[in-house]
Amino acid sequence: MSASKTIFKRIIDGEIPADVVYEDSQCLAFRDVNPQAPVHVLVIPKKEIASLAHLAEDDAPLMGHLMLVIRNLAAELGLDSGFRVVANSGPDAGQSVDHLHFHLLGNRSLSWPPG
Repeated sequence: MSASKTIFKRIIDGEIPADVVYEDSQCLAFRDVNPQAPVHVLVIPKKEIASLAHLAEDDAPLMGHLMLVIRNLAAELGLDSGFRVVANSGPDAGQSVDHLHFHLLGNRSLSWPPG
């Protein structure tokens, strides 16, 4: 195991267990171990991209796919009254894992601004 692997890469590689709710050839979605809402799922690309700031032009189809996966998961998880999708980019935004990920949150009222 490489010391430079992120925890998300280790989950993708099957080295760390996760409560997976969806997987395909491009992405993985699993329940957050420290949920901030009754539904809190992380959706990550299998391609290693550090953050939104590190996207390349040719990542556009992957990003579209991730958004559709999030939409479908929200429906499957019963988030009919609304949900929030959050992507933190960089340390000042609170990104704690250098692997692009989207938080899908729902099943509670979410205030604005988030903090």
